[in-house]
This record gives sequence, C-alpha cells and structure tokens, in this order.
Amino acid sequence: MPNPDHQTPNTEFPISVDPRAIAQIKKVFARDPKPGQFLRVGVKGGGCSGLEYVLRTDTQKRDYDLEAEFDGVTVVCDAKSAVYLMGSVLEYTGNLVGGGFQFQNPNSARTCGCGTSFAPKKQPKAS
Repeated sequence: MPNPDHQTPNTEFPISVDPRAIAQIKKVFARDPKPGQFLRVGVKGGGCSGLEYVLRTDTQKRDYDLEAEFDGVTVVCDAKSAVYLMGSVLEYTGNLVGGGFQFQNPNSARTCGCGTSFAPKKQPKAS
C-alpha cells in the first residue's frame, strides 16, 4: 500500500520524495540559489556494490530526462537511471550516524554498508 506521506505526481516518474527530504532539498537550494535549479537523481556504475546513487543540484536538463515537481522542488532523472530507481523513495534522516539522504529502492538486491551503492536485482529476460 502506498505511503500517503510520499508525494508521487504520476506513475511515469520513477521515484517519490518524502516530506523531510523535500524540506532538506529546499534548504540546500536556499544556500546557493541558481535560476532553473533542480535536483538530479540517478545511478552510475561504481561503488562497492556495482551501481552508485547520484544526487546533486543541476541547472542543465537533457532531452532524455524525466521530470516531476514535489511541493515546489523540481526533480529530474535520466531515462536510463529510471529503470533502476522505479518505485524508489528518496528519504532524509537527520541521524548523527548514517544520516542524510537515502534511497529505499525495491530494485536493490543488496546495498553497501554506507547505503550509497547497490547491486540491482536480476531483470527477467524478455521472451
């Protein structure tokens, strides 16, 4: 059952963002405001487990980007990363140890100890 606290604008965008993460993203943007600023999420090869999460501010959109808005915060994800992030939730925890942004990713078979990388579940082969 979906969590009503997570805001997902449509089924096409791969992730939802919880309210604490939205509030923290707004704080990050306020420290160094730029016109057209948004949060870019994605994955890239690397890290302890195979794929590493990407989370950064950006101002340049690409043709293959997917885009959604969460309470005034624009979040962008490239189409290739969307496959690995589909159904994920971006959360923020203020814990002193292990705190910060983290993904709850249903496509992850395992994660590294620090949570910044993951090994994707095996994708079924097309018939």
